Amino acid sequence: MKKEKSERRLGLYLHIPFCKAKCAYCDFYSLPHREEKMDDYVAALIRHLEEVAPQAEHHTVDTVYFGGGTPSYLGEKRLIKLLQTVKKRYHLAKDAEVTLEANPDSAGDVKMLRHLRHAGFNRISLGVQTDDDALLREIGRVHTWEQVGAAVNAIRKAKFQNLSLDLIYGLPHQTLEAWQKTLSHVVELSPEHLSCYGLKVEEGTPLYDRRETADLPDDELQADMYLYTVEYLAQTGYAQYEISNFAKEGFASRHNLKYWTLGEYAGFGPGAHSDFGNVRYGYIRDLDRYIGGELVLSESELVPPLERDMEYIMLSLRTAAGIDRRTFENRFRQRFAPLEAQFTSFEQHGLAARTESGWRLTPKGFLVSNQIIGELQEALSCEKARRIEEAARGNYRIV
Repeated sequence: MKKEKSERRLGLYLHIPFCKAKCAYCDFYSLPHREEKMDDYVAALIRHLEEVAPQAEHHTVDTVYFGGGTPSYLGEKRLIKLLQTVKKRYHLAKDAEVTLEANPDSAGDVKMLRHLRHAGFNRISLGVQTDDDALLREIGRVHTWEQVGAAVNAIRKAKFQNLSLDLIYGLPHQTLEAWQKTLSHVVELSPEHLSCYGLKVEEGTPLYDRRETADLPDDELQADMYLYTVEYLAQTGYAQYEISNFAKEGFASRHNLKYWTLGEYAGFGPGAHSDFGNVRYGYIRDLDRYIGGELVLSESELVPPLERDMEYIMLSLRTAAGIDRRTFENRFRQRFAPLEAQFTSFEQHGLAARTESGWRLTPKGFLVSNQIIGELQEALSCEKARRIEEAARGNYRIV
């Protein structure tokens, strides 16, 4: 293992696109029935990791995230081989958070889990979604609620002390009472972290094709489910730290926080995205071309630090901490006052609340965050136009 050499922090995301079956709502790049490609894919990932490693020479990797698809479906030997490559080629922090996404049907082997933990994995993110077996079948999940319990028991026997469970509300036929029951059952499993996502019916998915007949909860019911979630989880020891994420003290996802705080991360695999070296880029969703060594970009954009002001606002307002006035002014060399007026208006409608250093959105504000961010963007654009006009008159220097 290389020693830590820098204060600059980097997260690594490894996309594992394999899964047993495609869920009805899934818009991620995932491929069922491609097991014969697994070994070649691992070899391609290792090549890619080795190619990027010199660019990360002055970074310390403090988070590694294996996402999918279903990474646990790849098998322990392949997963360990990939993590060993990271350890060998990158400056991996001693206390790095190393997360493996898993489905309950492929996470019940205690021996396998122990091997993963000994290799350096220390956080499991388990895809649960609901406690209703009939609903699980309807949305294309291949596990049962009983398997969830078995997987959690196995994860604890393997001595993992950081477990996250993923849930979805707003599923077909789901009532508020059913969602409340799911939350209650999940809290009884005592995970350290919970991710609770409102269902988004994405175009191109099987659920989208039958959206008119799927008996989906309307926006008002989804809002009720969300507000109940925030209140109930707060009462049961899970603090909200981002729109959809809740954790016991000390267990917020360090990797996911990178996305919301403009931290650097490098993605590997088809469909993976990165924000590294002031460049945002992503790779096309094509497994065979990736295996063949073609690292084809789907997008690439150089974003100078001073031009990330709106991105900072948008991402900061996803978090419970919210936006910091001084950080905004120092980082982007702009006055916060135009935004202050907007936040004061949001506060009067119960959508925002003051913090010691700035503003955050309330749970009701989170529900309309897109609208709020749009209004803030307009205010920021007006301020920039004013500054440009002042500069043209010779009264102001643009920095």
